[in-house]
Amino acid sequence: MAKKKNKFYVVWEGFNPGIYKTWNECQLQTKGYPNAKYKGFPTYDIAKKALTEGYENYWGKDIFFSLLSEEELKLIGEPIKNSMTVDAACQGVPGTMEYQGVDFSTGKIVFHKGPFLDSTNNIGEYLALVHALALMKKTNDNRPIYSDSKIAIGWVKEKKHRTNHELSKLNKDSFELLERADKWLQENSYNNKILKWETKAWGEIPADFGRK
Repeated sequence: MAKKKNKFYVVWEGFNPGIYKTWNECQLQTKGYPNAKYKGFPTYDIAKKALTEGYENYWGKDIFFSLLSEEELKLIGEPIKNSMTVDAACQGVPGTMEYQGVDFSTGKIVFHKGPFLDSTNNIGEYLALVHALALMKKTNDNRPIYSDSKIAIGWVKEKKHRTNHELSKLNKDSFELLERADKWLQENSYNNKILKWETKAWGEIPADFGRK
């Protein structure tokens, strides 16, 4: 998945509050700390501003930090608020993967699956999209679905995953889901538009796990 990575992490409540340059440093300050509050930001200036203003204005909220000019933003436009967003996270390549769907308009987590061992981010992104399609078809929900993964969107269009990762004893569960996802796409139609989330214009997708 090609996406902008956060470069600075603000820890408002942790062992040592401050600004950190890597996710590992942020984890050292927050893992095991009760009710830790932290968030990643694309630039030091934004991180410094967030640290000063306090977590109430940033933590747990979808705040977009554009990396584009005003003209470029006008061409892209704004995301559709009444939509579903999906994303995956994987610790390691391959590693422990999980995926989720978040309602953009409410910020509510609609589904969350994982952890799945010895898997990849692309697998998670694909499973998240198909999971959303199947779930929304059951409820006649025809809203668009956003994903920030071009690879996963391409697999859905082809109605088949194209992972090069190999089946193992550890990832049996995720590979079974891949086969089920392929089968669902080949046997079902859907009315939902699958749209690319423009990270450079809108910031991280609402379904993002915040671990870049």
